[in-house]
Amino acid sequence: MKLAADIIAAAKASNLKITCAESCTGGMLCSALTDVPGSSEVFERGYVVYSNIAKIQMLKVSEISLQTHGAVSEPVVLEMAIGAKEDATADIAIAVSGIAGPGGSDFKSEGRVSFGICWNVGTASETIEFGALGRQEVRHAATQHALRIIQKHLKVAY
Repeated sequence: MKLAADIIAAAKASNLKITCAESCTGGMLCSALTDVPGSSEVFERGYVVYSNIAKIQMLKVSEISLQTHGAVSEPVVLEMAIGAKEDATADIAIAVSGIAGPGGSDFKSEGRVSFGICWNVGTASETIEFGALGRQEVRHAATQHALRIIQKHLKVAY
C-alpha cells in the first residue's frame, strides 16, 4: 500500500495522469492504485485485456505482433502501453502480460511476465522470470514489480 500511495502522491505533485493495461494481473495493479484515497485525481482508467482479441480491439495491439511474438512479449506490452496511454490521454501507462500458471510451454515458462511502460518522453520494456511460484504469487509479484516500474519512471521521466 505504501508504494502505491507514494506513486499517487508523486503523480499528484507532478499533475500526471496514470493508466494501466493488464493481462495476467487481471486488475490487481489498478486495484492497488485505486485503493489509495485520492487516487481519482491521477488515475485515469484501467484496461483488463486478458484475451488477444481484447488487446487488439481495446488497445490497438497488432495481430502481427501477437502472432510473431505472442502475448507475453516486450513488443506486445509496449503496444499495450502505447495504446492505453493514447486512448486514456494519460501521461504514463504501464502494461503487464504474463504466464501466471499453472503451466507454460517449452518457449515461455510459468512465471514469465513482460512489462511495458510509455510516458511522455519514451518507452521501456523488460521481461522478468519470477519462476513457478504459483498463480497468486506470480500475479502478486508482477503487480509489485509494475508498481516499482511506475515509481521509477515518475521520478526520472518528468
